[in-house]
Amino acid sequence: GDVRKGVLIASQDGVSTTYALGALEPRGELFIGPTQTVYTGMIVGEHTRDNDIDVNVAKMKKLTNMRAAGKDEQVRLSPPRLMMLEDHIGYVNGDELIEVTPRAIRLR
Repeated sequence: GDVRKGVLIASQDGVSTTYALGALEPRGELFIGPTQTVYTGMIVGEHTRDNDIDVNVAKMKKLTNMRAAGKDEQVRLSPPRLMMLEDHIGYVNGDELIEVTPRAIRLR
């Protein structure tokens, strides 16, 4: 089969933000969208490279009193990869877990 790349792992608990996800998109394919609750150790995407990296998907944009021209442009996110339970089972490594709740399926 195809060889899996590394993964993007949430570095802290929180709620994902469009700002943080927009900055992470060049690093890989995301499994979550904005406003999703995440926790430390949760797999939130697939890295473009072979290594795993910790990422902060809950980072907020720094707010200032100064308005800079062109700084408030809209962030356009690609849709996250939607995976069914079978997809998660095929994706997960032996040392990782699949968490199934009535509202979500998460990788850890």
